[in-house]
Amino acid sequence: QGRLVESGGGLVQPGGSLRLSCKASGFALKDYAVGWFRQAPGKERKGVLFFSSHEYVTWYGDSAEGRFTISGDNAKNTVYLQMDSLKPEDTAVYYCATGRRQMDLFAGNFDYWGQGTLVTVSS
Repeated sequence: QGRLVESGGGLVQPGGSLRLSCKASGFALKDYAVGWFRQAPGKERKGVLFFSSHEYVTWYGDSAEGRFTISGDNAKNTVYLQMDSLKPEDTAVYYCATGRRQMDLFAGNFDYWGQGTLVTVSS
């Protein structure tokens, strides 16, 4: 059974950094498009950063520009979201999800969806 597990969230001060992890089991993450999403209380889910290695494309949401980057480790079957210069408005539950193609992420056509990890940016 395929699964995704996010980790790395926590409490950080404004201007600080966190690295989130998305580890896959039961399937090869490198064969899918991977999307990071976030949802703040009372707000809709928003895409943060998408990457599709087999399509050689990356999409950056407005909030990610100049602050967030994505990387992967095939041996660990894990992708990472490095978040720098964090702001209070970044506070949300962060999720990773997979689709066959990057277009599937935009369409919400997910093959797998993780449980989320909470990021709180506060003084």
